[in-house]
Amino acid sequence: MKKFKTLIAAIALNLPALAAAAPPEPAKISIVFSEIASPTGAIMVAVYDSEEGYNGDNPVRVAMARVSSVTASTTVEGLNTGRYAIKLFHDVDGDGKMGTNPFGMPTEPFAFSNNARGNMGPAKWADAAFEVKSGANTHSITIN
Repeated sequence: MKKFKTLIAAIALNLPALAAAAPPEPAKISIVFSEIASPTGAIMVAVYDSEEGYNGDNPVRVAMARVSSVTASTTVEGLNTGRYAIKLFHDVDGDGKMGTNPFGMPTEPFAFSNNARGNMGPAKWADAAFEVKSGANTHSITIN
């Protein structure tokens, strides 16, 4: 019983410190796209918070950036801190889907975070993943 009372007293003494600790600020990523060859359409963005989600194409957030010049940007808000990766394609013709040839190969530009490159498929999570910290973050992706 004495140990229990000591534990309760220790918790009570630390309550002001626990109450003063603010929750971490949500994270957001401002994504800047550069070297856009065709200043039309939109860039369709999928953000992933795990390798399983990335490989299973299950994004935690999606976003779109209208394209009217060689650069564009968008911001994804309300994220937790941690590792993320991005897949995107430039919907040049504005039809809302990635253009492909009869063999399923993309005909519209695409890219991945960290400017990672795929080999006969999407870039690997390990190559595309990057750290997102509390508050504002910026990530640049070249589309060419």
